[in-house]
Amino acid sequence: MDTTPVRRLPLALVIAVVVVLLDQGTKLWAERTLTNHAPIPVLGDLLRFRLLYNSGAAFSMGEHATWIFTIITAVAAGWLLWAVTRPQPTARLVGFALLLGGATTHLGDRLFRAPGFAQGHVVDFIDYNGWFVGNVADIVLFCGAVWTVLFGLRAPETSTSH
Repeated sequence: MDTTPVRRLPLALVIAVVVVLLDQGTKLWAERTLTNHAPIPVLGDLLRFRLLYNSGAAFSMGEHATWIFTIITAVAAGWLLWAVTRPQPTARLVGFALLLGGATTHLGDRLFRAPGFAQGHVVDFIDYNGWFVGNVADIVLFCGAVWTVLFGLRAPETSTSH
């Protein structure tokens, strides 16, 4: 199978853009629907919709270091964008594209949401039994990481010339 980046880059960019649109669309929905609203049960207390703004990382760690997460996310998104332009096996490319979409949408939150540039808070609204509250990008980042480990780290596909 051909691993030419020119042919695969559009696939990676489509995947990443779909992730960004889904994440930002659901965050817009959450802000319009859940602001000043009690949590909405989806599966009882196991899964609820509840709006939060997260200045930190996962589990609200590092709440006063938002600018550090902005830099880390920008570096990760930049590396992933570079990686999807390189020859990759399809499975690895899909995993990287999912990670790129998740990182890009979180970077957008950090750069452009309140309270200010590079200190923005990520919109979270999916409450998992009070353990943590996340968003669609978090789900995609988890799935992209698992996908990459399970399918993308095997031996690369070989190119064939015709």
